[in-house]
Amino acid sequence: MSEHRRKPPQPQGGGRASTRRAAQQRPGRGAPAGRDVPTASPSGPYAPEPGGSRAEARRAAQRGSSAGRGRGTGTAARGGRPDTRFINYPRSDRDGWKRFVPSWKLVSGTALGFFAVLVAGTGIGIAMVGTPDPNKAAKAQNNVFYWADGSQMVATGGSMNRQIVQISSIPRSMRDAVIAAENESFETDKGVDPMGIARAVWNMATGGSTQGGSTITQQYVKNNFLDSEQTLKRKVTELFIALKLGVTEEKDEVLAGYLNTAYYGRDAYGIQAAARAYFGKDSQDLNPAECAFLASVLKGPNLYNPDGGIGAAATPELNDQRARERWAWVLDRQVEVGRMDKTERAKYTDAQFPPRVESEQARGMTGQIGYLVDTAKAYVMKTQGVSAEQMALGGYKIRTTFEKSKVDALTKAVEETRDGFIDEKKRPDTDTFVQFGAASVDVKSGALVALYGGPGWDRKHFSNNANTSGVPVGSTWKPYVLAAAMEYGTQNSNGKGISADSKYQANDLTVINNREGRPLRDGSGNPFKQKNESPTPFGYVTLNEAMEKSINVPFAQLVFDVGHNKVREVAKSTGLLEESLNPNNDASFALGTSTPSAIRMADSYATFAASGTHREPYSVIEVVKDGVKLPLEAPKDQRAMDNAIADNITKVLQNVVQNGTATKVKKLGRPAAGKTGTTDENKSAWFVGYTPELSTSVALFRTDPNSADRKLISMKGVGDIPSIHGGDIPAEIWTEYMREALQGAPVKDFPEPEDIGVVADSAGAPSPTPSVVAPPSPSPSTIPPSSPAPSPSPSKGGKPSCKPWGLYCDPDTTSGTTNGGTDGGADGGTNSGVIAGTTGGSSGSPSPSGTGRPGRPGGTTGSFDGFETE
Repeated sequence: MSEHRRKPPQPQGGGRASTRRAAQQRPGRGAPAGRDVPTASPSGPYAPEPGGSRAEARRAAQRGSSAGRGRGTGTAARGGRPDTRFINYPRSDRDGWKRFVPSWKLVSGTALGFFAVLVAGTGIGIAMVGTPDPNKAAKAQNNVFYWADGSQMVATGGSMNRQIVQISSIPRSMRDAVIAAENESFETDKGVDPMGIARAVWNMATGGSTQGGSTITQQYVKNNFLDSEQTLKRKVTELFIALKLGVTEEKDEVLAGYLNTAYYGRDAYGIQAAARAYFGKDSQDLNPAECAFLASVLKGPNLYNPDGGIGAAATPELNDQRARERWAWVLDRQVEVGRMDKTERAKYTDAQFPPRVESEQARGMTGQIGYLVDTAKAYVMKTQGVSAEQMALGGYKIRTTFEKSKVDALTKAVEETRDGFIDEKKRPDTDTFVQFGAASVDVKSGALVALYGGPGWDRKHFSNNANTSGVPVGSTWKPYVLAAAMEYGTQNSNGKGISADSKYQANDLTVINNREGRPLRDGSGNPFKQKNESPTPFGYVTLNEAMEKSINVPFAQLVFDVGHNKVREVAKSTGLLEESLNPNNDASFALGTSTPSAIRMADSYATFAASGTHREPYSVIEVVKDGVKLPLEAPKDQRAMDNAIADNITKVLQNVVQNGTATKVKKLGRPAAGKTGTTDENKSAWFVGYTPELSTSVALFRTDPNSADRKLISMKGVGDIPSIHGGDIPAEIWTEYMREALQGAPVKDFPEPEDIGVVADSAGAPSPTPSVVAPPSPSPSTIPPSSPAPSPSPSKGGKPSCKPWGLYCDPDTTSGTTNGGTDGGADGGTNSGVIAGTTGGSSGSPSPSGTGRPGRPGGTTGSFDGFETE
């Protein structure tokens, strides 16, 4: 081979491969220290330090790229790329958690931007909203009420003076009273008071006194939206309008607008209407005491109008108390904020609480119309969620269930009977303050067809006696005890329902045993003895006979054998409200210490007449608002008890009419069933009865309707009659009304009841009825109870504990047996009771603790469910 084709010899340890190997080696790994290593771009930014490898170069390049993406200008000096984001967050110039801490520039910039947006939005909102029109807000229409047949009953509202007055016609004392009570900062705020809102929220959150955070300006704006829904859009709109008024309107104009559109009760919108409604004068003539009163009513007419309102807490007496307290507070508040001096305040003591004129609501509300309208309005407000303010604005057409012919018949029956035996001029000590209340319900539907609430609004009697509260029902309660025994049985029947043929001890002054078979104890620790009205030695009698003669002792024992709560459940299933039921588990509970209204009692007995089907009472058939028919349905049927139980109760109550305490009802001349009731000291008398068509209750009681506590007064001597029973005046009124109301209607019979229950006599009852006087007290029951009810226990110290609200409680009565009530005899009313050393409870024997019906001294209240509040 030629020499020129031969490769030159390679040096030892050299060559290209050696060069590459040397370049890849790091210092210390075989590469000679300080040896130059060529790179593709010696001056490039990613060039490794001399002696580095290609891998090192790649890692360096990756670190630089990452730093350039994640760092800002601070990393540029370290070879990274600058941060190009508009907002440097998370922060690129910080490490770890510090990256998420915003800079002061970011915080201030964000706040400034938010404020700019808020200001711009507020400006746009204010520019877009209008201002309230006081003339439009104060405009009210009539409410028109119709009879059940569609003919017009009455048109109310809309006729009151609703003149818009200028600020000059509003006394300075009225302005001062409202500002002091409603919005102290009114003259300096901008329509909205953030501190006031925060203070109100704080007080409510901490359990302090509840107060509104709205300014007078905001309340004026709200008055312009009475018919609007409570939506978020409305709230925002209100806020914008308030802000606009705060910066564009004079304070006097805003205050006048508020006072001209606010609702004061008595169908009065605006200060001029309120001045006429309450005091019969123009607004400019109001004195400081009257101004403070109207400022008090603004807090809520339903609760602060002394006439009373809707709901259990809105009775005339409670409203009057609240109004007086608020009135005094408004006057004191004016002194506190410097709007009245102490010398002027001292002139207005409780004796100067301003007297009011007759309500203009009474105009056109003659006779029973006022009570009918009030009942129907309450029903609409409850079922449709209509406020008192919205109702007062009018525009409603309300067709009621009331039948004019039946209302007239009931009114005639009451007034003719009243005029026949009451003479207030001849017997002022006994015949004054006698009250009548009655209600009639259609058995098939539950519709309230008639009521008698009193002499009439036009005669200054505003309480609806058909909606009685605090008037014990007496022995009309006994059917519920018997019905519970038929349904649930007793501890002597092993849980099986019992028959009305079961026998119980009925002698006067019989010791009553609890469910454990041990005698109840009175306040002195002695065995409790139940009192009948009559000392007749009845011995053991059937429950049917006990109902017929209205004997107390058998039912006082039966309620323990059945259980108080079982009786309550039966009563509630027929429509009685739980709050009207006596909560005490004592003997008198069986004898009528509960206080349902006349309306509720009529509806409840209709359940027996309808063979156990209950229908809630209602008073309105149709509601139309501004031409639009509102959804309204009659209450649904509910099964309260087995038809056999209801029909057997009817059979027992028919016997009361035919052979017992209600024989005067036989004059009706058609099948009827019912029960009489008379209470302790003759303070109330009832008759509740029914035919297959109508159920009607009549209540008679005595109380001063203008008194603060509505305390019941004994009716002994009324009409020159020693003692009035339910089988007397109430039964006569019932019979006269039912004869007229059912005139022309075909005579119908009640269903024939089937035999039910077992004959389970009380402990100690012999099989045959004894012909001699039985022992005064039955032997203790030996059958243990399945669910014992708590037994009464004597109060501490061996004396009865008289609570402030006890109806019939006399802690000073000396030891001895006294008649705690009346019943039996001619009427068979209800309730007499005896406790050694104590006076009997209302409508029956009191509990061993000496307590009566709690919280209701008597009288009447308005209605929450459209008929009754307790």
